[in-house]
Amino acid sequence: MVGSATGALRRLRRNASLDPSAILNALPFPLLIVDCDYTIRLVNIEAQQFFDASDSALIGRELTTLLPADSPVFQLIDMVLARSASLSDYGVDLESPRIGRHVVTLTAAPFGDGNDRVVLSFHLISMARHIEHQLTHRGAARSVSAMASMLAHEVKNPLSGIRGAAQLLEQTAADQDRELTRLICDEADRIVSMVNRMEVFTDEAVPERAAVNIHTVLDRVRKLAQNGFARPIRFVERYDPSLPPVLANHDQLVQVFLNLVKNAAEAAPGEGGEIVLTTSYQRGVSIALPGTGARVHLPIAVTVADNGEGVAEELRDHLFDPFVTTKQNGSGLGLALVAKIVGDHGGFVGFEERPHGTAFKVSLPMASELPAQNHFREGA
Repeated sequence: MVGSATGALRRLRRNASLDPSAILNALPFPLLIVDCDYTIRLVNIEAQQFFDASDSALIGRELTTLLPADSPVFQLIDMVLARSASLSDYGVDLESPRIGRHVVTLTAAPFGDGNDRVVLSFHLISMARHIEHQLTHRGAARSVSAMASMLAHEVKNPLSGIRGAAQLLEQTAADQDRELTRLICDEADRIVSMVNRMEVFTDEAVPERAAVNIHTVLDRVRKLAQNGFARPIRFVERYDPSLPPVLANHDQLVQVFLNLVKNAAEAAPGEGGEIVLTTSYQRGVSIALPGTGARVHLPIAVTVADNGEGVAEELRDHLFDPFVTTKQNGSGLGLALVAKIVGDHGGFVGFEERPHGTAFKVSLPMASELPAQNHFREGA
C-alpha cells in the first residue's frame, strides 16, 4: 500500500497535467500535504472521512487543531523536513476527540521544490488486526462446534439417565433427602440447557440464503429491542439508502444484530443511553475466503455504537472468544456466535474504542460478490 502511494506521487511529479486531487482521491487511505508549519494544503477523500471534515474545512487549517500537540505525527514531519528523506513509523497509536482511537502506520516524504512540504499518509492497521482476530474467532467457533457436537451425543444421554434415577429416588426418599434429589434434577436440567445453547454452533445444517436488505433487518432488530430490553434507550439511525442487498439468511442476521444491540444496551448508561445504527459503503476492503484462492469485497458496513464506558482492556483481545463475559449470569457465547455467523456469511466483525463508548462494525459482501459455493447458495 505504501508503494502505491509512492508510485502515484512519482507520476504526479512527472506529469504536471495530471489533476493532483484526482490522484489523491484514488488512493484508498488518508493522505494529505502539509507545510512546515503544519498547515494543511491538500487532502484526499479518505482524509476527509478520517478527520470527519470537508476539504474546505481542512485546507488552510493547522494539523495541530486536529491532533494532540504531542502526537508522533509532528515529530515525524519535523524529522522528514530536517533530513529531506522519507520516513515511516509503524504501530502508532493515534487518539483524539475528533478521530477516536486508531493504530496506524505513518508514512511521510518531502514534497515540493524546496522540500518545505510533507506528504503524509495514514495506513490503518486496525482493519488488518480485526481480520486476523476474525480468523481466530472462526477457529474458536469451530472448536465450540466440535465441543457442542460431542456434548450433545456424550453428555445429554447420561444426564437423562441421572435425572430419571433421581426422580425414582425422590418417590421413596425421606423428606430431608428430597431436597438433594431435586437439586440433582435441577442441575441436570441446567447442563442440558447449556448444551442446547451451544448447539447453535454446530455446522450440520446450512440455512437457506437470499438477497436481503440490511435495513429491513435493522428495522426489525430496533423494534424488537425498543419493545423489550432497550425500552429506555434512544436509537439514532444513520443509513445509506442506496446500499445493495447482501446474500444472507435473514433470521441469522437478525440474531447477529440483536446480540450486538443487546450488548450495546447493556453497556449504555441508565440515563441518556444511546445506540447509533449506521450503514455505509466502504471502498477497498476485501478478505480471502478460507480454503480458496478467491477474494470477496466487503463494501457493506454496519456499525452498532453505544455511549457506554467501553470494553475493559483485559478483554479486548478475547472479546469474541467463547465463554468470555463480564455479566454475572452471562454464558459468554453471544459474541462468539456473532463472529461465527458473520464469518459463515463471508464477512467479519470487529470493534473499536471511541472517545465515548464502543462501536462494533460488521463488514459484509454484496450478494453479487459472493461466489457460487454450497455454503453461499441462494435460497427462497
